[in-house]
Amino acid sequence: PVRLPPSTRLGFDVNGQARKFAYSARAELLWQHDGSRYEARQEISAFLVGTRAQRSVGAITAQGLLPERFSDRARSEQAAHFDYAKGRVTFSANTPDAPAAPGVQDRLSVFIQLGALLAADPGRFVPGTRITLNTVSARSADRWTFTIEGPETLELPAGTTPTLKLQRLPRKDY
Repeated sequence: PVRLPPSTRLGFDVNGQARKFAYSARAELLWQHDGSRYEARQEISAFLVGTRAQRSVGAITAQGLLPERFSDRARSEQAAHFDYAKGRVTFSANTPDAPAAPGVQDRLSVFIQLGALLAADPGRFVPGTRITLNTVSARSADRWTFTIEGPETLELPAGTTPTLKLQRLPRKDY
């Protein structure tokens, strides 16, 4: 079971490293749904690094999000198309098809799906629990495994926020 968050717009800061160059960026996540369909858009913009935008659209089921199209745009747009009737994901980059396994997510919807799983049954996810989801990019598919690290309190501009920390494991660890 899942419990999806209400439609919202979140602005946040991102710090990272690209080509050994540390950067700070501003990002926005727009999450909208009507109970049967959803759209998620995320855009990250950084001086000298540029803008990257991702978009996921699809259906909402009792098990959560069912992505239909995922796009990723930096310099040009690439996309993944989910065909559940044929059991496959195709890519605009002309890379090999991937299976559309049950519960498959894309690189944007995976985070909303994780939150929805945790919100629906938080007692099920004790520290040490692993969650593995097939996750699709605009070019390929992979298995992402997350470990529940435990509760963590964040000090955010909106106030003190209790959270549950998850860690994505490197591929060699699973």
